[in-house]
Amino acid sequence: MASKRTLKIRNKREKRVRGKLSGTSERPRLSVFRSDRHIYAQVINDAQGTTIAAASTLNKEIADQIKGKKKVDVAREVGKLIAERLKNLGVEKVVFDRGRFLYHGRVKALADAARENGLKF
Repeated sequence: MASKRTLKIRNKREKRVRGKLSGTSERPRLSVFRSDRHIYAQVINDAQGTTIAAASTLNKEIADQIKGKKKVDVAREVGKLIAERLKNLGVEKVVFDRGRFLYHGRVKALADAARENGLKF
């Protein structure tokens, strides 16, 4: 379990990053959360307070594709899935919100895969 000091630092970093970003209907916010086992991505319109699309490692659509892969490769698959879902909805531009996570490893892999599949940010 994380100590109180660690939690304070984590929350401070999240507020600092999140305070500079906002999603609109033209450019919604692509928010990323990663846990030890899974990675989640959701696209949010902050003006309306609604989630437009979401994808994660728990989706049954990509369950067969991610079996036996490393975490970074799984994050790439989630990035492809979220980009595909946004294309179907007609969204091309987003604002990337890494949250409290460094732009490195799985977060970067998800972002790169989303870019390769047509998202602009």
